[in-house]
Amino acid sequence: MDFNEVIKSRRSIRKYSAEKSVTAEQIEELIKSAIYAPSWKNSQTARYYCAVEQEAIEKVRNCLPEFNQKNCENSALIVTTFVHNRSGFKPDGEAQNECGNGWGYYDLGLANENLLLKATEMGLGTLVMGIRDGEMLKSTLNIPNEETVVAVIAVGYPNIEPEMPKRNEPNDIINWIK
Repeated sequence: MDFNEVIKSRRSIRKYSAEKSVTAEQIEELIKSAIYAPSWKNSQTARYYCAVEQEAIEKVRNCLPEFNQKNCENSALIVTTFVHNRSGFKPDGEAQNECGNGWGYYDLGLANENLLLKATEMGLGTLVMGIRDGEMLKSTLNIPNEETVVAVIAVGYPNIEPEMPKRNEPNDIINWIK
């Protein structure tokens, strides 16, 4: 699939097929793509907690509100985190600018975008869910305290084909500097 086709065809999927399951090998392919994203001083602080077996999937789903539990039915789940106080920080722990841990979020977002686009290329659908119980996920999955839980990504075979929502035009968002 051509890159422009991949970016234009990616959608948030809220209904997945019960007939096909995502494999651990497919999830690993997604993570391999995420690894190639840039990060602050190559700090590579993104971490992924992946559930493909039904029992593990249920552990993660139980940390989501009911509407997101429904939105990710029949999908594998990936909990995304980053190691805080590293990306955007000096070796002594001082933030290098006013963004602080914002760089950890930023870097994880870059990695997650690679993951989402690779999933689209592979014929998989995804849904990034930011409404989740981060503390419950940390406790349930034994996520270390030095990591910040950001999102849960559902990955599965789409059972719907949503239309593309309206997008801004370049002139809507560009401010030319003169």
